[in-house]
Amino acid sequence: MTKRHFSLTFFSAIFIALIFAACGNKNNITIEGTLENGAGKTIFIEEMAPESRIFIDSIKLDKKGHFKFVYDMPYKTFYNVHVSDIDYVIVLPNPGEKIEITGDYNAFSTTYHLTGSSESLLLWQLQDYSNQGSLTLKEIVDIDQKNMELLNNGELSQYEFDVEHSITDSIYLSTFMDQQKYVVDFIQNNLGSLATLIALYKPFNNRALIDPSDSFEFYEAVLEGLQESMPDNPHTVSFKNQVMRTGYLYAQ
Repeated sequence: MTKRHFSLTFFSAIFIALIFAACGNKNNITIEGTLENGAGKTIFIEEMAPESRIFIDSIKLDKKGHFKFVYDMPYKTFYNVHVSDIDYVIVLPNPGEKIEITGDYNAFSTTYHLTGSSESLLLWQLQDYSNQGSLTLKEIVDIDQKNMELLNNGELSQYEFDVEHSITDSIYLSTFMDQQKYVVDFIQNNLGSLATLIALYKPFNNRALIDPSDSFEFYEAVLEGLQESMPDNPHTVSFKNQVMRTGYLYAQ
């Protein structure tokens, strides 16, 4: 083999290797961020598979509260980024996206914001509106508890208590309906996105906003949208089976 032929072969091999490396990384996603009050603490990443949550990694934040996670996504799916079992953020990246998250480690789900992923931003908007409803619910509960104390102490009559309670009941119903309308609009405006699955199961005060017993058509609409956009995605396949099972109970 001549020196020139060897050089060409060597550099051709490097070029081919670089091509394969680039192809192999086309599904990479990056999730990184900086969280206040997060220095030295840990954040966890899970895949939200159709039937279970799969632990992927735990990352210790540096002294500035920064973390970075790079992962070769096997298929389009949700990722649960959490600081505890009850304080978490759900992201929905597309291949090649770099998601940047900011917020407070001590109140992650209620303070976070993100950029770099259109469908993850949809989920942030959904969560942000849900957070507003939760704040109103807390105010209602606090008012009712305070009025109950006043009733028990004799500072409020039963009639006055009932009047005040009817007001908070009205606020609760109005808030529930606002949350429900937001979810319905979200689903109708984003059919074909996996984000609609999260919206479909959004609760308010442990009560389903979309109840399959009287709103089964939304389950069917979500499924139709997913079957058109990603029929082979594991989430679509799993949801189809669920809709078929649920349909026997509620479709009539």
